[in-house]
Amino acid sequence: MLRHALGLLLVVALLGAGIMLLTSEGRQLLDRASIAYTRWQNHSYYQAGLPLPGTPELAKFDDRLTTQGLALGAPVFLRIFKLEHELEIWMEKDGRYQLFATYPICLWSGRLGPKLAEGDRQAPEGFYAVTKEELNPNSRWHRSFSLGFPNEFDRAQGRTGSFIMVHGGCQSIGCFAMTNDVVDEIWRLVTAALDSGQPAFNVQVFPFRMAEKNLAARKSDQWSNFWADLKKGYDAFERTHVPPVVSVCDGRYVVTEATPGSSPPAATDCAATAAREP
Repeated sequence: MLRHALGLLLVVALLGAGIMLLTSEGRQLLDRASIAYTRWQNHSYYQAGLPLPGTPELAKFDDRLTTQGLALGAPVFLRIFKLEHELEIWMEKDGRYQLFATYPICLWSGRLGPKLAEGDRQAPEGFYAVTKEELNPNSRWHRSFSLGFPNEFDRAQGRTGSFIMVHGGCQSIGCFAMTNDVVDEIWRLVTAALDSGQPAFNVQVFPFRMAEKNLAARKSDQWSNFWADLKKGYDAFERTHVPPVVSVCDGRYVVTEATPGSSPPAATDCAATAAREP
């Protein structure tokens, strides 16, 4: 009798846990656990002086470029995925952008969702752009570049903050921190692109990879509508492999898809572009 009672309690507990994980709160708990584990893993590798899991063969930089038929100095485009702790660099080739490398992000702070206010220790999400003026070769965190937060959209939402960077040093209070070796390679690519005439490079920052199933799993989250707007920019690039033009209208992002081999489309008339286009 006791065995049956304990078994029933176990089934009820497991059922309750399963139902909990289907809720918005349960999904957030899973995401936070995944983020916390990756942060712990990356810190352990960094403290041991080891490359983080997923780090490309940095010593074979020239060979990797040659193998992919890419040239240093070509225009670049960056995407960041917070949940996965990944930063991608795409490079222009024959009118489209080709993925050159995916780098592990050593550390970012906060949770999934946008940055709201100065001092909230939250890494942002959205569409940004970087010019030469945002680069800092003498950063206290080895090398850094500012994302340009807040952008037009952030300001329309009343969001505040400053000095939100991608940098080295594997420490963060709102930035995206890489290892020094990784940020050196990123620096080499972005500075070569800017020095070769690219006026600015775009950076898209997402909470996670924007597959339909990932949004569906978080459809009850308070940021689901915001993420649905971000997905439009994600999908536009996935279709064309050309960075879209992103405008801000009535406090929301508006995405205009670009066509390979053509001049970038004009920004929507209702507002300034959210990110300066190359």
